[in-house]
Amino acid sequence: QVRLVESGGGLVQPGGSLRLSCAASGSIFRINLMGWYRQAPGKQRELVALITNGGTNYADAVKGRFTISRDNAKNALYLQMNNLKPEDTAVYYCKVGLAFWGQGTQVTVSS
Repeated sequence: QVRLVESGGGLVQPGGSLRLSCAASGSIFRINLMGWYRQAPGKQRELVALITNGGTNYADAVKGRFTISRDNAKNALYLQMNNLKPEDTAVYYCKVGLAFWGQGTQVTVSS
């Protein structure tokens, strides 16, 4: 069983940056697939970024602005978000493997 806790969300102005962290209670180094998702009000949850042993993939809307990374030694997953836009406003969730979700962290981009 893996418990995930996200942190790092908040209010930021357009063009600003945030770094989201996802801390896992158990060891995750054997889990290949990890990712970040987001859900804006009134919209479905959508994929933001994935990371596997083979590399990374990003949604078109965040390519070139967001970077996903992992630290197996710290049992952690990260999402560096740069040049944030108002349309990035959402609750961001980390997901490890096929079944483990965090509780979400709010990101609000507004002037």
